[in-house]
Amino acid sequence: MTGAVERFLSDQRAFVGNGAGGSLAWVKELRAQAIARFTALGLPTTAQEDWRFTSVQAIAETAFALPSTPRADAPSAKEIRAYEVCEAGRHLVVFVNGRYSGALSSVAGLPAGVKVGSLAEALKTDGELVRRYLGKYIPDDHAFAALNMSFVFDGGFVYIPPGVTMEEPVQFLYLSVPGAVPTVSHPRSLVVVERMGRASVVETYAGHGDGVYLTNAVSEIVVADGARADIYRIQREREQAFHVASTATHQGRDSVVQLHPVVLGAALARHDINVVLDGENGLALLNGLYILGGNQHADHHTTIDHAKPHCESHEYFNGVLDGGSHGVFNGRIIVRPGAQRTDSKQTNNNLVLSEDARADSQPQLEIYADDVKCTHGATLGPIDEGAMFYMRSRGIPLAEARSLLTYGFGAEIVDRMEIAPLQAQLDRMIRRRLLGTERTA
Repeated sequence: MTGAVERFLSDQRAFVGNGAGGSLAWVKELRAQAIARFTALGLPTTAQEDWRFTSVQAIAETAFALPSTPRADAPSAKEIRAYEVCEAGRHLVVFVNGRYSGALSSVAGLPAGVKVGSLAEALKTDGELVRRYLGKYIPDDHAFAALNMSFVFDGGFVYIPPGVTMEEPVQFLYLSVPGAVPTVSHPRSLVVVERMGRASVVETYAGHGDGVYLTNAVSEIVVADGARADIYRIQREREQAFHVASTATHQGRDSVVQLHPVVLGAALARHDINVVLDGENGLALLNGLYILGGNQHADHHTTIDHAKPHCESHEYFNGVLDGGSHGVFNGRIIVRPGAQRTDSKQTNNNLVLSEDARADSQPQLEIYADDVKCTHGATLGPIDEGAMFYMRSRGIPLAEARSLLTYGFGAEIVDRMEIAPLQAQLDRMIRRRLLGTERTA
């Protein structure tokens, strides 16, 4: 792992010296602190408890390079439509290899005071606003998140002022265009919803063309008192890709956050989710789905931190695993001292379609208050033989019965999503995937 750390350090020095040196002083300081933290942590290994099911050896052994921009083989505006998971709207922000593309983006008709666009531009025009939130919420023990901050430059930015509701969703499309050598991008999303505001954001990660690449993404979502944020995260990277991500949400009093992560792509995917309920009467919903095949590996590590009393959290993760794939779920619920009347539920269900597929589930509860309701559960198994027999007895062919029962397992998660066009598109993607007519990308 030492050689991989040295390569990242060398690339970061070159990045800082090649254009990024003109950044704001406080951004430079954030980068310097982050690269020092990454150096101290190093890349994680399976000797660490939180990574014992997920090896990043393949990432460590690959020499990634920052991609050159702009790319001659970048997608056209017409090709971009194939990667959207929501119908064409007025608020589409596109990033190619981690950098904003104005030619492919379209933002119009924003309510007064709302800001939607590129983090790099926001640092120029609203630096003090960004400074209040950027880098404040990701735990400092995440090596890849520290690496992301050390390269921080661009990504999606949304700011919703007090009392404003965004009627249409904002779409962030992060598209990687692999090159002749393996490439890496470090996109950063920052979403801030002020008091009594409301917004929906759709993050999509995909690849355009074949090749090896690493997406190392971080998203911070800040939701103030009485506000609501619905975050939809669709990961459909190419089959040669690596995808590592950290998402952190921070909630005020009477706030609502709904986070819907969906994993369809990448050879190796790891997503750390950290939710902090830091105001009374907050509500958090985590509603996740992973559909894996071949030799895909996907690992979700979630932490829901009940820091204040009278809060609710509901967590549902379903996994469908075929071939030789491996799904990992580690769900941690923390109830802090004084966080009375906490109500927290966690469920992880895995449908295993092959003898070579594997699922590991680790629910964890840490409760330091006495007046709480906390439950967790996990299931693992094949398709229910009773349900299969019933469908076969009604004349439904074996393959179709199997597909329908598997689809229903994923539809349970999709049905909780509240954007109808997104539901419809995901429904089509899942059907194609389960029928084997769509690549993992």
